[in-house]
Amino acid sequence: MRSAAWFGDGATGGKLRAFSHRSRMRQLGYLPEEHLGKPVIAILNTWSDINPCHMHLRERAEQVKRGVWQAGGFPLEFPVSTLSETFQKPTPMLYRNLLAMETEELLRSYPVDGAVLMGGCDKTVPALLMGAASAGLPALVVPSGPMLRGHHRGRTLGSGTDLWAYWDEFRAGRIGECEMAQVECGLARSPGHCMTMGTASTMTAAAEALGMALPGSSSIPAVDSAHHRMAAASGARAVALVHEQLTPAAVMTREAFEDAAATVLALGGSTNALIHLIALAGRVGVKLSLDDFDAIGRRVPVLADVRPVGAFLMEDFYYAGGLPALLAQLAQVPQALHPERTTVTGKPFASYYSGAEIHQPQVIRTPQDPVSPEGGVAVLRGNLAPGGAVIKHLAADPRLLSHTGPAVVFDSYQELQQRIDDPELGITEDTVLVLRGAGPLGGPGMPEYGMLPIPAYLLERGVKDLVRISDARMSGTSYGTCVLHVAPESHVGGPLALLRTGDLVTLDVPGRVLRTEVDDAELERRRTEWQPPPPRFERGYGSLYATHITQADEGCDFDFLAQPGHNPEPNPS
Repeated sequence: MRSAAWFGDGATGGKLRAFSHRSRMRQLGYLPEEHLGKPVIAILNTWSDINPCHMHLRERAEQVKRGVWQAGGFPLEFPVSTLSETFQKPTPMLYRNLLAMETEELLRSYPVDGAVLMGGCDKTVPALLMGAASAGLPALVVPSGPMLRGHHRGRTLGSGTDLWAYWDEFRAGRIGECEMAQVECGLARSPGHCMTMGTASTMTAAAEALGMALPGSSSIPAVDSAHHRMAAASGARAVALVHEQLTPAAVMTREAFEDAAATVLALGGSTNALIHLIALAGRVGVKLSLDDFDAIGRRVPVLADVRPVGAFLMEDFYYAGGLPALLAQLAQVPQALHPERTTVTGKPFASYYSGAEIHQPQVIRTPQDPVSPEGGVAVLRGNLAPGGAVIKHLAADPRLLSHTGPAVVFDSYQELQQRIDDPELGITEDTVLVLRGAGPLGGPGMPEYGMLPIPAYLLERGVKDLVRISDARMSGTSYGTCVLHVAPESHVGGPLALLRTGDLVTLDVPGRVLRTEVDDAELERRRTEWQPPPPRFERGYGSLYATHITQADEGCDFDFLAQPGHNPEPNPS
C-alpha cells in the first residue's frame, strides 16, 4: 500500500524517516497494530461552525471512522475548506478551485491510501471530486444530505425558493415585517443543505449518478438515522476501494458523465451543474460540452416534481424512493443510461436502481407521465453568447420563452441594487434586464446574481417575471426567465460589454437563440471603443485566480489544473 512508503515494512523496518514517522504515530497515541499494514483512509471533512449545511459532519465523521475500523482500515480525519454558500463572499465559487487544489495536494502529500469526501453545500462536492480525481487515489463521496422541510403557518417552505418568493411579496407590500420574521425562523429547521432541487441536491445526486457515492445516499435527509448508516457503510467501502485499486478515473468515464447529465436534467436540476460537471470531466480527460447537455436534455424527460421546477421537496423525494427510483424510470428512456459501467460499489451502475420502486407517484413521475417531456435546461447561442448561455426554462414564465424587448443595462450588481426601483428607468413587462460585470473575472467568481430583482412597482401590479440576462450564475433554488453564464463574459470583452440600454434583445428558447438586433457593423464599431476594466486583484489568491480562470463554458477551472499531465509521488524517505 502507498502508506507503507512512509512507515516501512514492519515495527522496526525501513529507513530513518520511516522510524521517525512511526515514532510520531506513537506520539499521536496509536499502537503499531492499529495502522501498520492497513489501508489508511483520509476523511476530508468540510465541517465548520459557520456552515449550516455541514454542521452535523463532525458527528458523521465518527460513523465513517467506525466503518473504516470495521473493514480493517485506519481512518484519519482532515479538516478542509468549508465553502459555506450562505456566508462566504463574494461567492464560494471564487474558492472552489482552491478547495480542489487543497484536496489534491493533501491526498498527494500525506501517507494515505484512499479517501472519503464529506460535503454537500454547493461547491464542496465538485471541488472535492475535482481534487480527488487529480490525485488519483481511490475515493468516494459521503453527501451531507438535505435539511428537513421548512414550515410557516401551515405551509411547507423550501429554502431559497420560498425565500425569494416571500421577499418579493414583502417588497410589493403584501406582507409585513412580523410575518417575515416568522418566515425567517421557519425556512431552515435542521442541519443539511437546501431541501429544494438547488445546486447542493443536484450535485450530490450527480455524484451518485457518476457512481462516486453509494446507491441512494444523496437524498437521505441529514438528520435521518439512515444517514448515519450510510456514512458507516461508506467508510467500510473506502477500505475495499483501496484493496481493489478502483480509482476515480476508472469510475468517471464518458458514459458516467452522460448519465450524470441525464440525471441532472431529469431532476430539473441546477444550471450550476453544467459548469461543475464540465470542470470535473476535464480532470479525468473527458471532453464534456454545453452542447452535450442540450442534446441529452432534448431526449430526457423531467421526472422529479421538486421545487423550484415542481411542488415537492427533497424529504418528499426521499420517501418517494429517492434517486434509485428516479433512475429506474430514467432507464426506461431509450439510450438515457449506461447500465454496465463501473461504480465505487464494484458493481455495474444498473445495481443502483434495479428493482427500485416509486412510493409516491406524484413526486417521482414515469416517462409516460413526466413533469416535462424535455430536460429542464436549455443552451442558447447567438451574437450575445457565441460561447453559449443557459436557461432553466421550466422555471420560467412560458410567455417569455419567445420574446423581443428593449434592454435596460446595469454595469454592476451594486448599480442594479441602487437603481432597480427607479421609475425613471422606464422598466415595463417587455423590458429585458441585463447585468454585466458578474462573470468569472468580473464578479469576481461569477456570483449568484442572475435572478435579477423585479422593480417593486411592477411587483405591486402583479408582474412576477421578466426576461433577465447576465454573465452571472444563479442559485439552483431560484426561478424565473433568467439567462445565465453568458460566454464569453463582458469583463473580457464578450458581446454583453457592447450592449446598450434601448437595444432590442431576442430570447428564443425553442430555437435556442439569444441575440441582439443591433447589426454587426454597429457592434464592431462599439468594440473598437471598448476598454477592458482594471484588474480586480493586485496580489494573492485573487491574482492567481484572475490569471488562470477559464470561462463558464469551459467549467471555470484553472487552466493549469485542467491540463493533462502527471505529478511525481513525494519521496517519504
